[in-house]
Amino acid sequence: QVQLVESGGGLVQPGGSLRLSCAASGNVFGMRNMGWYRQAPGKQRELVATMTNAGGTNYADSVKGRFTVSRDNAKNTVSLQMDSLKPEDTAVYYCGVQNIWRTEFWGQGTQVTVSS
Repeated sequence: QVQLVESGGGLVQPGGSLRLSCAASGNVFGMRNMGWYRQAPGKQRELVATMTNAGGTNYADSVKGRFTVSRDNAKNTVSLQMDSLKPEDTAVYYCGVQNIWRTEFWGQGTQVTVSS
C-alpha cells in the first residue's frame, strides 16, 4: 500500500497562484507515474498533470502554460504549481500514483476554489 497526503489547497482569486504538494509513504518501491487529477462538481475526474519517474510529463490542454508539475524521487513527493488560475480550475484535486504493476493509489483530495 501507498499512502498519499496532499496539502496546499485553498481559496484564491482569479489570476492568482497556488502550490499543491503530495507526499507518498509506505510501499513506495516501483512508483512510475505520480501526478494530479481533479474533479469538479457534476464532472468526471480528469488528468491535470503527471510525471514519470524518468521525468516525462503529461498535461491537460486546459492547463498547459499555466501549471507545472515537479517530482522529487528521493523524497517521494510530487508538486503542482498553479499560476494564472481561472474559475474553471475550481475542483477537488487528487494526488495519484501508479506503480510498475499498474496499481493506482489516491490521496484524499484537496479543495481548490478560484473565485473573486
